[in-house]
Formats: sequence, C-alpha cells, structure tokens
Amino acid sequence: MKNNNLDLPEFSQLTVKEVKNFAAELKIDKNLPEIIKILNQDSRKGVQKVAARLQRKIKQQQQIEAKWERMNAVDAELRTQGHQIIVGLDEAGRGPLAGPVVAAAVVLDPEAKIYELDDSKKLSKKKRETLFSKIKARAKVGIGKATSSEIDKYNIREATFVAMKRAVKDLLPQLAANPDILLVDGNAVIPELTVAQKSIINGDADVNAIAAASIIAKVTRDNIIFEYAEKFPQYNFKSNKGYGTAEHIAALEKYGSSPIHRKSFGRVPE
Repeated sequence: MKNNNLDLPEFSQLTVKEVKNFAAELKIDKNLPEIIKILNQDSRKGVQKVAARLQRKIKQQQQIEAKWERMNAVDAELRTQGHQIIVGLDEAGRGPLAGPVVAAAVVLDPEAKIYELDDSKKLSKKKRETLFSKIKARAKVGIGKATSSEIDKYNIREATFVAMKRAVKDLLPQLAANPDILLVDGNAVIPELTVAQKSIINGDADVNAIAAASIIAKVTRDNIIFEYAEKFPQYNFKSNKGYGTAEHIAALEKYGSSPIHRKSFGRVPE
C-alpha cells in the first residue's frame, strides 16, 4: 500500500507485534514524522504506543544533535578566526596510586560528526568503548604517557604535561601541517610549547575535541592497568584501576608496593 507517497504496509492488516517489528527497523529520517502520523490514526492503543516511542526517538536524536552543536561552539568560533587544525587534549590517571598518567590529543573531522561525546567519567564502560572505536576510525589520534617512576621524578602535574607533549608528538605525523591551536582541558596550558593554546575548565564536558581526548585517554589507561592487573593480582587493579580504595590500601599494607606504584604519593609505602 502507498500512504502519502510512502511505500508502507497496510498497518491495519498487521498485528501490533508486527507493527512493533516494522518500527524497530525504521531509521530517523525525513519520512519518520509522516509514518508516526499514520500510526497515530490506528485505533489500537498498542500501535499508538509504537508511534509515541518513535516520537521519543526523534526527540532524543534532536537532543543529541543539539548537544553536539553546543559542544562544537568553541571549534566553530576558532574556525571563523582561521584555525583549521584544532587539537583537543586531555588526560586520565592523575589521581591513582599506581600506573601511568595517559594523555590523548585528538583532531576531529568536522565532516564526520561523532555524536554523544562527553566527559569520559560520565559515560558507561560500554559507551566509552563504542565511542573509542568511532573516534579511532573517524579522527586523528595521538597518545602519550608518563610512567609511575616519571611521576615520582617530576610530580604528577609536570608528568601530566610530559604525557601531553608526547601525545601531541605522536599526533603530528598524521597531520598535513602543524596544529593551529591546542585546546587543553583544565586551567593551565602546556609549558614550553610554541603552538597557540587555550585552557578550558570542564572542557571534557563542553568541547567535542577535548571530550574525545578524554575518552581515548581513559580507555587507553584502563587497558594498560588491566594488563597490570594480570601481573599484580594482589592489588585487584581490575576493580580499583589503581585508585586508593580501602581494598587497595589494605593490599599495600599487606604486600607493600609494586614497581608500578607511585612512591611519591603519601599512602604508598616505599
């Protein structure tokens, strides 16, 4: 049957379950509002509920797209000023008692939008890993880390800057030219770099490129610490990821520190 120039089944001849199955395969496009209108004309409550779900699906997508636009505001403004290669920078692992601090530098493709980017800490493990794969496939990514021994040598703030510099260095060969500007999460820029920089507090929640970097850094560091969990099972890194949980502190008291512990941190024994 044709409904308003759309090739659709005769919904009145379908069971509610069949209508649900049909709706489950629908994509959000310009035809969906018309399909919802047709479904709402069906007298069956079950079919009308399907229409309501589809309407919510449209609203959710609109909210996702609006969030992307809001988080693209800094990037868009910089592009009007002539900046083209805009790098988002963030780190993961400043607070733990063990393992490296990991930084990521990301250049997003403005023509390949990645929706649902956010501060990695606000995302589920499954969502982070899904977005991690999308970012790696659609963006240019550099990764750097500073080891626990480097953290002990420099302090965590300086080691974080070391990791960020290494992330930028890792990114450079993938770029057609040098970066125009670095957008750094937090309240400080990276010292001793000649490229323009802008620090943005809460950037991982407000700027797409920084959010993408936070996801790359977080998933990368988690994968590193999970490898250490196999080598040092007594600390249960798979659960605490190196953070100072009560269980981790108890393990430190019982077993002492491992080679990946940050000896300069107060609760870590020599």
